[in-house]
Amino acid sequence: MRTITVFKGDGIGPEIVDAVLQILKAAKAPLAYECFEVGEAEYERNGKLIPDAAFASFEKNRILLKAPITTPIGKGFRSLNVTLRNKYDLYANIRPAKSNTAVKTPFDHVDIVTFRENTEDLYVGVEEQIDADTVHATKIITRKASTRIIRDAFAYARANGRKKVTCVHKANILKMSDGMFLSIFQEIAKDYPDIEADDKIVDNVCMQLVMRPETFDVMVMPNLYGDIVSDLTSGLIGGLGLLPSSNIGTDYAMFEAVHGSAPDIAGKNIANPIATVLSAAMMLRYSLDLDKEAEAVENAVQKILKDGYRTVDIMSEGCTRVSTSEMGDLLVKALE
Repeated sequence: MRTITVFKGDGIGPEIVDAVLQILKAAKAPLAYECFEVGEAEYERNGKLIPDAAFASFEKNRILLKAPITTPIGKGFRSLNVTLRNKYDLYANIRPAKSNTAVKTPFDHVDIVTFRENTEDLYVGVEEQIDADTVHATKIITRKASTRIIRDAFAYARANGRKKVTCVHKANILKMSDGMFLSIFQEIAKDYPDIEADDKIVDNVCMQLVMRPETFDVMVMPNLYGDIVSDLTSGLIGGLGLLPSSNIGTDYAMFEAVHGSAPDIAGKNIANPIATVLSAAMMLRYSLDLDKEAEAVENAVQKILKDGYRTVDIMSEGCTRVSTSEMGDLLVKALE
């Protein structure tokens, strides 16, 4: 039996995690869990955003299932997500967006995987107050970080029967930083002659995604663009409540939903647990080689959505609205 670390997070995090752990149990995943309270509420209680024991657990187990953590806007402590990605060099943020036939959207054939470089760009958080009216933010792009995320995107495409990798950039304006990212992409593409390689400017990508999303396959890009564009892809399939993600490094892996902690609905039992459920399925498949259990979880999600059950965020006419705990119970039943 493998032990993984679980961060219960803030806001809606604890109620979502409770549902997910019951679903993993129903899927008969051979797992044990070390669970920790983390985030803003934990800081108020004990003076630390992440307890030392939680770090130690992750460093021992090397796999983390993480619920959303609150990040203050415009003030306060730095994003704990960014802290974890940098501390453990979780350089590849992989976000798959795939249409579900049970969820009605304007697009039926979306199947896009976004590879987002996860450790640099503007997210290094280096800002300087020049004067009362001017702030300077530093964008960092390195050859090392660019090379490994681009190579991972091509390797994933080849291993998973994908046909195309698109580099997303703004090299027409940022000729040195994004220009280097693009040139590295073009060099690595030569090692994958079986995979079509193209590049697009980020603003054009946003337009094309909402017009012809079926033309995209695997996309790779620097950190900021990846954050924005992957959220856009979630809108194509029904929203952030359906978009899983993984944060992968050489030695550690973290799995989490893309959405935030939604403190405005915390404790109301209305949050959608599906994105975290699907993130857990990614964990089963890619870090634990539990393909059978991962497929069972994914099939359960498909069944419940096909049967017309919806949390409020994805509710549509003719469907049955359920709470967080009810969605969890339905998924457990589908797995039994």
